[in-house]
Amino acid sequence: MKIVRTLIPLLLTSTLHAATVDVYFGTGGGQAQGIYRASLDIEQGKLSPASLAAELDAPEFLAFHPDRTKLYAIAKVDSKPSVVAYQVAADGALERLHAEPIPGGGAAHISVHPSGQFLLTAQYGAGSVALFPLTEDGALLPCQQVIQHQGGSRVVAHRQNSPHPHWTGFSPDGRFAFVPDLGLDQIVIYQVQFEPVSIERIGHADSVPGGGPRHMKFSLDGRFIFLLNELNLSVSTLAYDADSGSAQLLASAPTLSEAVKAQQASNSGSEILVHPNGQFVYAANRGHDSVSAFQIAPDGSLERIDVEAIRGAWPRNINIDSSGRWLLAAGAHSNTVTVLAIDPDSGSLQYPGKRVISVPNVICILLND
Repeated sequence: MKIVRTLIPLLLTSTLHAATVDVYFGTGGGQAQGIYRASLDIEQGKLSPASLAAELDAPEFLAFHPDRTKLYAIAKVDSKPSVVAYQVAADGALERLHAEPIPGGGAAHISVHPSGQFLLTAQYGAGSVALFPLTEDGALLPCQQVIQHQGGSRVVAHRQNSPHPHWTGFSPDGRFAFVPDLGLDQIVIYQVQFEPVSIERIGHADSVPGGGPRHMKFSLDGRFIFLLNELNLSVSTLAYDADSGSAQLLASAPTLSEAVKAQQASNSGSEILVHPNGQFVYAANRGHDSVSAFQIAPDGSLERIDVEAIRGAWPRNINIDSSGRWLLAAGAHSNTVTVLAIDPDSGSLQYPGKRVISVPNVICILLND
């Protein structure tokens, strides 16, 4: 009996310290061969070496089905832009199921509706949004709807002469879809319809002129939208009306000072996150190769509290584990993924040392936690 009582606490402690989650990496170009996978130790914040999970041409962005049994990638199949579906096994392995072509060109982003009934892709070059229905078990069906954006703000030459949808996502209740368009300086807003599934444009929300909307996230309470502007490296706060799906610009905060930006030949924003505790926002800065941290005020305004280097180059994407302890940054030009520690009280970031792994041409980070 003494042995049993002694071993159980030891086993429990060992289990807690060994808790890991699967992390999948979308890649594109260079030496990349497809979707890579590693494990994140939640206690230590360490990533295992990454290995190839699925051979695929340029699976740049990834998304899970709500039940986490399917993973979808935007990629190329026989040189054609496509959505590819995978079965996620209990051990994290990926089994390719099927693919469907994307009409009009390659996609920049993909998201799955919370109901699991369809997914959306944003075609940056073609200026369109595509809808793919999903079966009850998450199987991918052919594209059912393509919506073409029109116009361009023309504030920034060569970047805003035409529409460039860059992200797709949904309101917390799933009633509305949102597509930030870099070329329009707007978030295009759609109402979600069912039977059959479709989206219908109902309006837009303006961002700052020349900002170049890229990605967005909702505040934890659903009252605000935080919109990352790629071109001027700022985060705009918009007040969100959950009844109508409309949003109004309130304020914008720069991710970096003008003096800091002037030190780099090229700068652009890439990704934005809201901390799981709802108190902080994080934005990745390419060129400066850093992540900016913001405190969220009660009125939704943002105060920059920290800027931390990613110990890599060109952070194309960042993500946070569900515990809120670790931020992962994808250095596309350095072929690296770096883990930064998050102080849950202050929101500040710190590099804990020896937390970098190699992933070729890494573009997207997806945690299965």
